[in-house]
Amino acid sequence: MGTWDIGPFDNDTAADFSYRVDEAPTEKKADVLLAAFREVTGTGDDYLDADVAVEAIASAALVAAQCPGGDPVTTAYGPKKPLPALPGELRPAAAEALDRVLTEPSELLELWEESDGEEWKAGVRRLRAVLAGA
Repeated sequence: MGTWDIGPFDNDTAADFSYRVDEAPTEKKADVLLAAFREVTGTGDDYLDADVAVEAIASAALVAAQCPGGDPVTTAYGPKKPLPALPGELRPAAAEALDRVLTEPSELLELWEESDGEEWKAGVRRLRAVLAGA
């Protein structure tokens, strides 16, 4: 995984995921995001692959951007096409997925902990707080 910073879209996998979101028909974009959340939460206590986790974090950032207090996704690596208003039921799914990303066994969590990933974890927790407060 090519990673260049701690943001939700600051890696190759998330940038590729943005393309998938852009390519989805407008009425299916929420389904793409929900599928990313379900893939993460569907792992249960099994080992969570980093690429799956990265897609869920990127999806959560897109949902959080539409919540009060959420930051807009302004990076060049995010989706190019605007998202429609997303259904509110994506918020708890996103929060649950972020909780799972930050729970072992999680490859992405392990990778960030190897490089003192406190700032990365704080960013994920901020996304989680926005989603919970919406």
